[in-house]
Amino acid sequence: MKVFDIVGPVMIGPSSSHTAGAARIGRIAYALLGEKAVRADIRLHGSFAKTYKGHGTDKALVAGIMGMKPDDPRIRKSLELAKEQGLEVSIRPEFFENAHPNTALIILIGENGGQVRVQGASVGGGNILITEVNGMPVEITGQYATLIVLHRDAPGTIAQVTELIASLGVNICNFRLSREQKGGTAVMTIEVDGQVGKELNACIRQLPNVIGSTMLQPI
Repeated sequence: MKVFDIVGPVMIGPSSSHTAGAARIGRIAYALLGEKAVRADIRLHGSFAKTYKGHGTDKALVAGIMGMKPDDPRIRKSLELAKEQGLEVSIRPEFFENAHPNTALIILIGENGGQVRVQGASVGGGNILITEVNGMPVEITGQYATLIVLHRDAPGTIAQVTELIASLGVNICNFRLSREQKGGTAVMTIEVDGQVGKELNACIRQLPNVIGSTMLQPI
């Protein structure tokens, strides 16, 4: 266990799970959208749904969606800032089967028409786990640089991607594959050690059977 995990992160708010973790979930949704959000549909499960106003979870999620870090003092005024910047926000409780008590589903629409759907949980000490992106199961902690590779489920595709990563001296620390069906669409979630440049992501996009690749830096 790291000292960070014991003392918790630097943050704004009364609870690392309800504020720091929530801000990180929102920030990953923002990063995956890749543009300024103009609409945010937020659905909260379990403890998040019951206590979000008192613990400032709503403010933290919206702050993250606007790109703020957990220690940003503007988090306290994020709802007001969202209105000023033209971000329309709706928040409501919703039950998710077999979900962690601190789970949020965020659906974003961007100013250029982009859309993303992200589900994640704040699992304690400001740590998070993103479990779904656009309907596909993933495992993203936000602690590492992460590549999310959408591809056709074809023989050799995984080997091509991982060999390319290794050829650039990058070490894979976590890997997960999810697919709709054999031969259909699949997604690789790859967490790596250290920083990753845009060049790697661009090279992955050029590989056969790769539909798209998104890179997230540590949140």
